[in-house]
Amino acid sequence: MAFLRNTLVAALDTSLSQAVSSDVASGLIGIEVVDGEPLFTVKDDVAPNDMWVALYGPDGERVITAGGDDPDRAPVFPDTITLEYTARERGTPFTIPSADGGSGFRAAVDIYPVGGVGTLFTQLIARPLAPINEVVGTFLGIYAILALITIVGGALLTRWLVTLTFRSLGQVETTAMAIAQGDFSQRLTDIEPTTTEVGRLKTALNTMLGRMDAAITQRDATVRQMRRFIGDASHELRTPLVTVRGWAELYRLGAISGDDDVAQAMDRIESEAKRMGLLVEDLLALARLDERRDVVFGPVDLRPVARDAALDVRATSPLRAVTVIDTTIEPRDGTDAAPGEPASNDPGEQARRRGAPTTAIARAGATLSLLRRKPRPVPASQASGVGEPPPVAPIDLAPPATGPTSLPPVVFGDENRIRQVVANLLGNARRFTAEDSPIELRVGIDAAAGMGWIEVADHGEGVPDQIKDKIFQRFWRADTSRARETGGTGLGLSIVASIVEALHGRVRVKDTPGGGATFHVAFPLASSRTAQEHLHIETQPIRPVRRGAD
Repeated sequence: MAFLRNTLVAALDTSLSQAVSSDVASGLIGIEVVDGEPLFTVKDDVAPNDMWVALYGPDGERVITAGGDDPDRAPVFPDTITLEYTARERGTPFTIPSADGGSGFRAAVDIYPVGGVGTLFTQLIARPLAPINEVVGTFLGIYAILALITIVGGALLTRWLVTLTFRSLGQVETTAMAIAQGDFSQRLTDIEPTTTEVGRLKTALNTMLGRMDAAITQRDATVRQMRRFIGDASHELRTPLVTVRGWAELYRLGAISGDDDVAQAMDRIESEAKRMGLLVEDLLALARLDERRDVVFGPVDLRPVARDAALDVRATSPLRAVTVIDTTIEPRDGTDAAPGEPASNDPGEQARRRGAPTTAIARAGATLSLLRRKPRPVPASQASGVGEPPPVAPIDLAPPATGPTSLPPVVFGDENRIRQVVANLLGNARRFTAEDSPIELRVGIDAAAGMGWIEVADHGEGVPDQIKDKIFQRFWRADTSRARETGGTGLGLSIVASIVEALHGRVRVKDTPGGGATFHVAFPLASSRTAQEHLHIETQPIRPVRRGAD
């Protein structure tokens, strides 16, 4: 408002400065010169206006005033205005009071010559400030009303917007109360855009609820698995304990008296004790794997792992032909047979002699060098040929990577754990195949998936399709006489699956061409990610458990 008033006053001052320099007095005052002296009279036929005029003589005294439309609201003119003051302040507006104590007037002075008279007069004109104050007051009232309307409207609009924006928080409150009562299946619907706070809140709550639901589902599944595990473990431990107790009671009751009977009883007790010890060791291994402890990640080359495993099989099963194939290198041309060995001693020919199927693995192994162990010494009692030990089967190892190579099968994992996986798979192959049945180990890479793999292939009865998804369960064994005769604990493949999961790998079983089972184990390649990235992989991912998975 101050700016508006100053603008209007400046406009009034400009008009006064222009008007005071003109002959305004002659329009309101009659001037007649008699004997050289001017006589001033107020004109009666002048229309009312807001202009006031006053004339001051050469001596500075006020001579006459005229103009205006209301004498009661006339300005209070100065009594004297000298010519010196007029000459100094001419055209400069100033304020004079009003007779009624109102808003006052703006006035200006200038020299006013009177014709026929040799003296100079001072002309003062004044205009009221009341119209300006009225305009300012009117605008002030308008602005006040508009401001009030704006404030009230803004408050109502703000309240409406806030209510509309946070209306969905009621759903959040309802959902939170349902969750507090144990209903974790609740989810927030009508998700706003994530650019809003409520939208981000709902998205975050839904994510949290999903994780909580998955965690609770996983916990329930873990509890069910633990209960089944404890029940199975109790049953498996009870079997050897009952056997040991039975033989002990027979001995205590005197039913076992002869030396041969006692030796047989002690042999059975020792056998069951060993079986129970192996079972306990497997249970401890599974418990440690479930806790994800003692897993040290590092680069592991699968080729020496396969070679060492083949040598171990050779030590425990001399009749088996073991072939190690490295698919990441090109086989060297020709067959590097041992000096003096006939061509018929290649692994493929030996496999055919034993009745094993001629597989692609066996044919590939024929192109690799044969590293044989020296034959074991024959006792003197057997020199005549009676009781002569069977011939020693060869080990067919892949040669060093001297030829053209692709990406080497170096994976990230724990070398001891990977060796344990291969050992368990080889033990499984030995248990369920004939003593002279060949075994092949293959190593390679899957560059597209970023995985390095190792395979253990046997030529036994194989694994039926209907149980391929069950053999990795704990304490699961095929209900056949063969399974009972082998005396397995049903934990070997479970340990394999647990180790592979802890190392972020995968394991599967497939049929060997020609008959048998091939176990394929894959681990992430060391070149596919850095060690730090590998450590950040979730080792116990939360996965939803399907209904009926029990």
